[in-house]
Amino acid sequence: MSQSTTLLLVLLLSVVAINHLPVVSCNRQWCMAMWTASNEQLQANIDYCCSNGVDCTPIQPGGICYNPNTLLDHASYAMNAYYQSHGRIEDSCDFNRTGCWVFVDPSHDTCIYFT
Repeated sequence: MSQSTTLLLVLLLSVVAINHLPVVSCNRQWCMAMWTASNEQLQANIDYCCSNGVDCTPIQPGGICYNPNTLLDHASYAMNAYYQSHGRIEDSCDFNRTGCWVFVDPSHDTCIYFT
């Protein structure tokens, strides 16, 4: 198994563990930050998305997607919003190879990841 396949499986298992009843879909996909990305890369992705048309108020303090308050979670929300609003093309989820697709809905509580 290749390293990228292994990383994707680990990410998928992490998302499944977070959700009690995951929704798996073959025709819907979300763009998520890879857990291997550095904090600097994650922050750069957040900054890029938030300055290029993404409404980042949900990941600000008090926002519906602020918790869990981690760079990985905030970057994933911003990167998915960017991906969804920029044509859902491969390049809009690359983020210098720190983004990947998942097919399990990462939404949780009141935080909805749009498709």
